[in-house]
Amino acid sequence: MDIRQSTESTESTGGTETIRSTETIRSTEPAPGTQGPHGDVAARHTFATEAVHAGREDLPGMGLHAVPLDLSTTYPSYDSRQEAARIDAFAATGARPDGPPVYARLDNPTVARFETALARLEGTESAVAFASGMAALSACLLARGAQGLRHVVAVRPLYGCSDHLLDTGLLGTEVTWVDPAGIADAIRPDTGLVMVETPANPTLAELDLRAVAHSCGTVPLLADNTFATPVLQRPAERGASLVLHSATKYLGGHGDVMGGVVACDEEFARVLRQVRFATGGVLHPLAGYLLLRGLSTLTVRMRAASATAAELARRLAGDPRVARVHYPRLGGAMVAFEPHGDPHAVIGGVRLITPAVSLGSVDTLIQHPASISHRIVAEGDRRSSGIGDRLLRMSVGLEDVADLWRDLDRALGPF
Repeated sequence: MDIRQSTESTESTGGTETIRSTETIRSTEPAPGTQGPHGDVAARHTFATEAVHAGREDLPGMGLHAVPLDLSTTYPSYDSRQEAARIDAFAATGARPDGPPVYARLDNPTVARFETALARLEGTESAVAFASGMAALSACLLARGAQGLRHVVAVRPLYGCSDHLLDTGLLGTEVTWVDPAGIADAIRPDTGLVMVETPANPTLAELDLRAVAHSCGTVPLLADNTFATPVLQRPAERGASLVLHSATKYLGGHGDVMGGVVACDEEFARVLRQVRFATGGVLHPLAGYLLLRGLSTLTVRMRAASATAAELARRLAGDPRVARVHYPRLGGAMVAFEPHGDPHAVIGGVRLITPAVSLGSVDTLIQHPASISHRIVAEGDRRSSGIGDRLLRMSVGLEDVADLWRDLDRALGPF
């Protein structure tokens, strides 16, 4: 049996060879104060090295090794006139205030470190962090809607809650669902965003981001990069204006922190900061601390989990109890498959693998999208985007492949 992989992507190379641990990257905008005793931090480093050091360059000059965690909600200021001027400047521009922090809903030093690091890894000027991935997406929709650009063109499948938010118009948006080939024709004068996810949740379908970006014209392309992470692809290099992450997943990596982030240029980041301040969807400093720590191991976690996922996909594809396997050409740690038997029996039969929502943790998770993550999507829309009733989505962790296969083999039942 062949593994079902995307035929639309022209830029991926298959397997896990796309891990970018040896690629050199360069920050487009080094953070202030990052010229330290070790030289120019904007010098070229490999991706894996940047993942470890980005956002931490000033620590040696501070006499620190571990990142400081600032839990303050407010900060003292004895010059109220100057403070008023700084607040006015933020309200007018959305730029981070110079000098010490003002209020935690406006900015936080620990969160700012995570934002600096993520922007470096995604190859964008800036990044703005939020309390969750959905808060991050909501901020993007609100930012464009405030400019009268409430129409969104979107390609299914997307994460179920993203689909629901767009389809219900809860934030005043109107969505047109299209195939990739229909993007250009669906764009209107009031179109604010084109949204895609690749590899997609949960089918792992892939899109050619360069071709999609070309179809968008001058409309910003928002690409959800949660599944691939910047280890496997950097959508900004392929034309995406906005790169969305549910940081809860691979960026955090341990199932113990919730957050979201948008990587983008500084112009749009300023608008997002204003939306974040007004709506209160801020990332807690402890979450920012944990996410920054998660980035330091992102490359090695993705490399290990991707190798295991590729092997499990291979074994599942050769198993007569499995009708179809979905694994992206890009590689990665996500596998989807459709058993011939009852998928709910597989969910109920695992013992090592955890049957749970979410993904990207160090332990392997499995769930039934039609019942859980995408149940909120109308049945007809689920089916038309490839989310069948037998489909199972598995997020592969760091366990030994032999142990995981033994658990799957038992859960799949007799031949």
